[in-house]
Amino acid sequence: MLAEERRTQLLELVRSRRFASLPELAEQLNVSESTIRRDLDHLEQQGSARRIHGGVLYSGSSPKMPHFELSQSAGWQQKRAIAQRAVELLDNGDTVLLDGGSTTYEVARLLVGRPLHVVTNSLPVANLFASDPGSDLVMIGGNICPRTGVSLGPFSDKMIATLRVRKTIFSVAGINEEGFFNNNLLLVETERAMMRAADEVIVVADSSKFGHQSLTHLCELAAVDYLVVDDGISEQWQDKIAACGVKLVTAGPIDTQ
Repeated sequence: MLAEERRTQLLELVRSRRFASLPELAEQLNVSESTIRRDLDHLEQQGSARRIHGGVLYSGSSPKMPHFELSQSAGWQQKRAIAQRAVELLDNGDTVLLDGGSTTYEVARLLVGRPLHVVTNSLPVANLFASDPGSDLVMIGGNICPRTGVSLGPFSDKMIATLRVRKTIFSVAGINEEGFFNNNLLLVETERAMMRAADEVIVVADSSKFGHQSLTHLCELAAVDYLVVDDGISEQWQDKIAACGVKLVTAGPIDTQ
């Protein structure tokens, strides 16, 4: 493959995923990580990509969502490991409702190509499935938050209320003894609508969220069916989650294969 052709493919991978790690880019293009680094240096000079700790962000001409991009890159390895376990909870043919959290986005990336019915209020998530012939996509409308590309508010809630899905997957900003929290009042109402629409509710959250609260209380611990977290969760919190009757799924080290 010529260098220019490879760089074009590399840029398209980064653009479609918005954030990608060097190992997965090397695997996708069947080249070494050192080759990927050289190509990324070239793309950075063009202003098309931006390397950060853990991977690379797309910085081309698509609408910028700085908050989403920064949160996506933070703790990427834990989020990816959590996503790898979370997708095991879904069966082909499921209808799944995905929010716009950064960990949920990692779940969405691993679902591309599977035969699923995907419903989401996230523009970045919808972008992953928009050209995927293997899945059906429904985009929730409403007021779009420019920082995250997520639709929320009364229009979103009303549309979600008309839907029924097999599983809802969402991220949270904090978890303590009172339950789950998020940092946006409208988002919490939309996520509650997502919970009501689902047969099963799955929360994906890294272990740094435990012992903390955020702006708005979402629900009690026992209100969800599954909690998928990285292996940094303490034994004390494992016991608390089990006592609530929530199925705890722990993700080990990331699998980059």
